Amino acid sequence: MLVAVDIGNTNIVLGFLDEGRIAGTYRITTKANHTSDEYGLFLTEFLRMSGFRPADVDDVIICSVVPKVMHSFRSSIVKFLDIDPMVVGPGIKTGMNVRIDDPKSLGADILADCAGAYYSYDGPALVADFGTATTFTHVSGDGVIDAGIITTGIRAGAAALWGDTAQLPEVEITRPDTILGTNTKTCMQAGLYYTFLGGVERTITQFRKELGGEDFRVIATGGLGRVFANDTDLIDVYDPDLIFKGMAHIYARNVK
Repeated sequence: MLVAVDIGNTNIVLGFLDEGRIAGTYRITTKANHTSDEYGLFLTEFLRMSGFRPADVDDVIICSVVPKVMHSFRSSIVKFLDIDPMVVGPGIKTGMNVRIDDPKSLGADILADCAGAYYSYDGPALVADFGTATTFTHVSGDGVIDAGIITTGIRAGAAALWGDTAQLPEVEITRPDTILGTNTKTCMQAGLYYTFLGGVERTITQFRKELGGEDFRVIATGGLGRVFANDTDLIDVYDPDLIFKGMAHIYARNVK
């Protein structure tokens, strides 16, 4: 079994891939002060909950955008599983051709997402990852990562709204029943949701315009991806496991 670990700014997400099948996924809040023993305890307990033992793990691959967490998490893998994990980064074969100004600046999570989209869904794609930040990344039909945007995630935008105003309260980010808000809470929820959704749709439309009408598929992933994918026809697929599919592909390319 392969354990795939996505270390993000908000959460660490673990995926257990058993013979190509995702047998379980679990989330841990990303905290720099967790020790290797704490991470190891989380990992072994999640394995047990999925019906596995540490001895069942053949290898581990890590994709991280939080360098300060890497030392303790990697140490937990070595200590509890006796495995030196593969880390997505320079020197790793991905099967993707990165043609941006500074290829090394491309986030490991975006790279894995793009590999998952390209090799799972065949052909050109616009990968929309709704995480702490929201990213849109274009992959050509030849597997070239050539353009993208990075913008505020809806949770970060919402936090700025109530954090920088004296009388606006913190509200749950959810799809409202109507845009016709009648109190502060529903006005904020409708405003956050529909302005963000409008930005998503405008972004996709602009990519299509500037790429000359290329017939790419829009693949959404990330925690809030499902909410928006269900409310617009411009998103073709929502795949919460996209990054794990990409990491599995990357792992296979690097292990004989």
